[in-house]
Amino acid sequence: MGQKTYAIGDRVVLKASRSRSVTGEQRCRIIGILPADHGEAQYRVQIDNENFERRIVNSDIDSDESGSPASSGITTTVAGKSGPWLKPSSMRVGK
Repeated sequence: MGQKTYAIGDRVVLKASRSRSVTGEQRCRIIGILPADHGEAQYRVQIDNENFERRIVNSDIDSDESGSPASSGITTTVAGKSGPWLKPSSMRVGK
């Protein structure tokens, strides 16, 4: 059985673990898609009540509680932004 893959902007629920509270449901939004780690998809997410991002793997997501992944597949572009994320012409080097 294949693992579900999620797209940027999808909202997911994280499974409870030692580092996450069992009582509080951890809802988060996928901010970015990272390269796979030993064949398992990785995501950059932001939890609703936090102001920083975390890295999670596909097995951290409670697929029963989360909505179905985007059917359009993995998208890596954000609306309104195009081109490479690193622009050498905008870098400054101190001398």
